[in-house]
Amino acid sequence: MAHRPTPKKTPSRRAGAKAADPAPAIAGNVASLNGPSFAQPVLTPDPGSFSIKHGSDTQAYKEIDELNREHKLKTLPFPLPRDLPEPRLTLAQVLGGNTGRTGAITKSGQIVFHSVGDTGSTRGPETQNLVADKLISDFDERDPVDIPSFFFHLGDVIYNFGEAKYYYDQFYDAYRDYPAPIIAIAGNHDGMVAPQTDVPTLDAYLRNFCQQDFVITPEAGGLNRTAQIQPGVFFTFEAPFVRFLVLYSGTLEDPGVIANDTIGDSQLTYLKAALTRAKAEKFPGALILAHHHPAYTAGPHGWSREMTAQIDKICNAAGLWPHAVLSGHAHNYQRFTRQRGKTQIPYIIGGNGGHALAKLSSKATPVLRVPTRIQNAGPGQDAVDFESYDDTNYGYLRIVVNAQTLRIEYHPASDGARAKTPDDMVTIDLKTRTLS
Repeated sequence: MAHRPTPKKTPSRRAGAKAADPAPAIAGNVASLNGPSFAQPVLTPDPGSFSIKHGSDTQAYKEIDELNREHKLKTLPFPLPRDLPEPRLTLAQVLGGNTGRTGAITKSGQIVFHSVGDTGSTRGPETQNLVADKLISDFDERDPVDIPSFFFHLGDVIYNFGEAKYYYDQFYDAYRDYPAPIIAIAGNHDGMVAPQTDVPTLDAYLRNFCQQDFVITPEAGGLNRTAQIQPGVFFTFEAPFVRFLVLYSGTLEDPGVIANDTIGDSQLTYLKAALTRAKAEKFPGALILAHHHPAYTAGPHGWSREMTAQIDKICNAAGLWPHAVLSGHAHNYQRFTRQRGKTQIPYIIGGNGGHALAKLSSKATPVLRVPTRIQNAGPGQDAVDFESYDDTNYGYLRIVVNAQTLRIEYHPASDGARAKTPDDMVTIDLKTRTLS
């Protein structure tokens, strides 16, 4: 895969439109609506600056680093979702009960959607604009079946501590022209609490993504997008041809944590219930597991071995494994293949959605060459191959699912709105669970 330098700016689809809406006022009650709302009715220019300047978090991270050195940091407990043991959300619900739309997707024979994480930026809107403009360009298609149905966010919506005051700049304004639902799993930065503050963990995330009804929150600052109606931080999301099993991997930088003495084992109970139901139903579609912290990664972030072992144990017991695993956290694109006997599972990191890029090698070390084996098969472990990466560009995943295959494409934002060719791609045969 080519690694091209990122240009200063991707031309915006929104240039020449009316002036932007006023800056937000983070106060007051939410406004209830009869159904969901997404993009603004008229395309507007890219935001040129943040309405609230992001302050320095240097002192906060000094305190966090010291707590890490003293082994005093633990992942924080979280509110349990609605409707345990398997909280569920459907695309039809997200669309306000629009079964006509989901029926049309089924009739068309395929579904298309976006995915990426780590979109929030503390420096300004430019890098988020690059990706947002490229995402929006995918809604301009010759064939309507290629138009995306939703954006599945892989976590770290807001940096650095999920503060409500930054939601307008880093989320609502960034996607003001994205004309479809955005479902978001929580990343560690969405749940982290800054030292010397007493804001409840996940407070703003829950208000903006886990409402019971369609409402516009104060964080939206007068924009049209309604808060999402997800049942909590872990849940099953169902759409035609695809089912997501979503886990919350906690508030630590590393590793990801889904169950321990501090947070309990509710997610393990959920995962067992979700896999058991999928197997009992003989679910024929693509089964995707999603969590923010990656199982495998090259570069500065480490592997989440205990989390992966807990997931593996439940998959083994249920006799059902995901067709693919998506995560963010590492601020780049990476793709791995896990060899499980005759089956293959891609593990993909889409963490270059707008936050500062993380290089996988420094000027003092050799550039990583792929493909390469990073784990050999052995007792209690499968072979894992590092297949592809991009640590130079911001970008996103475009995912296409039909009754036979799951195709995951990687598109760098630097290609611009007129390019429709992925830089990397993997296709999974849903029946044989092999890759091409």
